[in-house]
Amino acid sequence: MEIINVMAYFLKILFFLIIILLALQVENPYKIYFKNIPFKMPEIKNPKFPNYSINIKDFGAIGDGKTLCTVSFMNAINTLFEKGGGKLIVPSGEWLTGPIQLKSNINLHLEYGAIIQFSEDEQLYPIINTSYEGIDTYRCQSPLSAINSTNIAITGNGVIDGNGDYWRPVKKSHLSNSQWNKIKNRRYGLIISNKYWVPNEGFLLAENKEYYNTLKYINNITELNIYKRFLRPVLLCFRNCQNILLKGVIFQNSASWNIHILMSENIIIDSIIVKNPSYAYYGDGIDIDSSKNTLIINSIFDVGDDGICIKSGKYGKKENLLSENIIIDGCTIFSGHSGFAIGSEISGGAKNIKVSNSQFLGTENGLKLKSAKGRGGLVEKVYIENISMKDILKNVIVFDMNYNTKNISKELNIKNKIEEDNIPCFRNISIKDIYCNGAKQAMKFIGLSEMPIIDILLKNINIISNNGCEFNETKNIIQENVNITIINQIR
Repeated sequence: MEIINVMAYFLKILFFLIIILLALQVENPYKIYFKNIPFKMPEIKNPKFPNYSINIKDFGAIGDGKTLCTVSFMNAINTLFEKGGGKLIVPSGEWLTGPIQLKSNINLHLEYGAIIQFSEDEQLYPIINTSYEGIDTYRCQSPLSAINSTNIAITGNGVIDGNGDYWRPVKKSHLSNSQWNKIKNRRYGLIISNKYWVPNEGFLLAENKEYYNTLKYINNITELNIYKRFLRPVLLCFRNCQNILLKGVIFQNSASWNIHILMSENIIIDSIIVKNPSYAYYGDGIDIDSSKNTLIINSIFDVGDDGICIKSGKYGKKENLLSENIIIDGCTIFSGHSGFAIGSEISGGAKNIKVSNSQFLGTENGLKLKSAKGRGGLVEKVYIENISMKDILKNVIVFDMNYNTKNISKELNIKNKIEEDNIPCFRNISIKDIYCNGAKQAMKFIGLSEMPIIDILLKNINIISNNGCEFNETKNIIQENVNITIINQIR
């Protein structure tokens, strides 16, 4: 009898322990991602919102894909904000709109079948001062934005479309014949030498003048408006925000980068899909820029440039805002310039980054860490593990400290005069448990004579590629169980 009582007692204790553990898990379903990470960072939780909701239809919006709903979104967001926040429900339908600016304590929630379609009317997108590619410059206002806000979310199961085809230039060399013929038949734009499509003459003029990002020196609004299509917007830009959640939604067809999280903290990206045409250069999936405490999990990226990219440009350096405390897990990247990238706008530096349990399928490069003289940046304490890759068009692992120097020289106006503190330093990086079946080259490291790439661990790496490894200006590259199989061609 006593044995039965003792067993019953322990079963009660076990039951209560299970209840407590389940309660803790419900309190923060992301808790598991912060266990056994090789650096210290705070545990990030979902933002909380008031139990109050409104429907965009109640503000006169019509989801027919023709009626402009900009004012309806603005009025709905202002109403929610005045009431202390809550959920703005976007039901099934196609909701045509100009820019939407979120405010604190608002969850923009898209139900199944909901499409937020941003208008191609460029007059709806004013030119604003912002930061892009690491420097202060002018751009058109993002279709989705938030500034100086706390507790903001975009959730649900719908689609957000940036109408990027209207803004993006396209090179014929990046397209099939049928794709090129379709683009040539657009009702707008210019064809240059049957090789290049641009949105309008203003875009071409800015490009021919090699303005790059130096449009920040133009103060005449009339002149800026000539180049408006050249200043194509990022689809989503959250700047100086805290407690951000993006979950379940499809972001697609951006004019430039898809998602830009700038100078923000406590960010959760969960189970989103980001999609751009493979020819959409500058069409990054997500850029975490001068931000900290970020979790990116279970998401899919199929874009025209870097899938997931960590940045911290000149603005980050000026404000001492490096990108740090970042966990990336369970993500899939299809076409794109790189699966995972750091840089090249990394002047402010980056550290405490873990990338794991992900797959890159058909990207141009697998892992790419890049910078250059003039952009600098200290990048350290990066841990990459358990990544599988297939059919990588160029390099499986790349370190390039001499990246895109021509455009960087234009951007910074440095003319061969480089400050010493703008020399990049990439060190203390661990890359292990990497598998790739098919690539042009296994690894390519390009350091600088004045600052080699140093203290890199390469462990348990198995690559099948056309070419092996190239190491230039490196120091203390440790290789453990690295196996490169050379084949004649990519599968």
